[in-house]
Amino acid sequence: MSPFGAALFSARLKAAPEDFIVEEIATEPASGQGEHLQLWVEKRGLATTDVVQRLCRWAKLAPVGIGYAGLKDKQAVTRQRFTLHLPKRVAPDLAALESEGLRVLEHSWHARKLPRGGLAGNAFTLTLRALRGPDGEAPGEALRVAIAARLQTIAARGLPNRFGVQRFGRFGDNVGQARRMFAGAKVGRETRSMLLSAARSALFNRVLDARIADGSWERAIDGEVFMLDGRRSVFGPEALTPDLEARIAAFDLHPTGPLWGRGALRTSGAAQALEAAVAADEDALCKGLEAAGLSQERRALRVRAEGLAWAWCEEDALELRFRLPPGSYATAVLGVLCGESGEGAGEGLPDGD
Repeated sequence: MSPFGAALFSARLKAAPEDFIVEEIATEPASGQGEHLQLWVEKRGLATTDVVQRLCRWAKLAPVGIGYAGLKDKQAVTRQRFTLHLPKRVAPDLAALESEGLRVLEHSWHARKLPRGGLAGNAFTLTLRALRGPDGEAPGEALRVAIAARLQTIAARGLPNRFGVQRFGRFGDNVGQARRMFAGAKVGRETRSMLLSAARSALFNRVLDARIADGSWERAIDGEVFMLDGRRSVFGPEALTPDLEARIAAFDLHPTGPLWGRGALRTSGAAQALEAAVAADEDALCKGLEAAGLSQERRALRVRAEGLAWAWCEEDALELRFRLPPGSYATAVLGVLCGESGEGAGEGLPDGD
């Protein structure tokens, strides 16, 4: 569901890895000393887990000795950091690591292992090819004007912070598998973690859709809990004041939705009533997440695509550039433009870590 109207076009995403470029934004530079070798690498056509396996073989390390901030898409060109725990060891030959699809751009020593989530965000460059309007025709002047207007709206208002299609599996059946797991089906440890994330994400998206439907996804309602922009810190509920409204308008604060788990909803009033209604409709998912031991958390309903810029690189090819915070998905931008309908939009690993 989009608050900005119907999809404007369809397009081909990831026609080549270079059409989906992701660059990790570091929280801090390498310290220059320590027991962890930090590598800044560029990978093409490789999953993050593929790189981890190569690093383990190259440095003769177990996977526990490798640190990385998040998973990056396989069908893409991505640049991200890895750390390797090498106490009292000389770094192996970097030239021996480089191979097809993998280049080391920089290396330095660092004081600690890179933790999951240890990034400030991701910078994206997406190229949408074979773009066609609703009539199936190549973009003319009217469609180009409409696309520019939609992008200007996104830049000014932000966009719904939806979990992307990647969370729900290549065939979109992860939530169905989660239901079967909660009913007693046995799954492996890694699969269990993936299915729990999918169930949580589906519930959040349901709440987000309800907030889009009533127009409150970008504003506070009675009983709101707020999240500080760029941080996981939350506060509330508390009465809405002109100061809070001004901070929301300035993107300093965002309204939030639940990441389901044990414990009471933090919201009150109208916000809690809306979230409780979604929970009642998805009782099996909620109880399954609670039984799995997850605790209630919050996620911003709105996200800003910082530095959003665009250009027509061919008659029917549109290039988009923007930055997103950790945990937000490039497909959220596509969703308010082409409804995630572009072929290839859901391929690969999550782009939100």
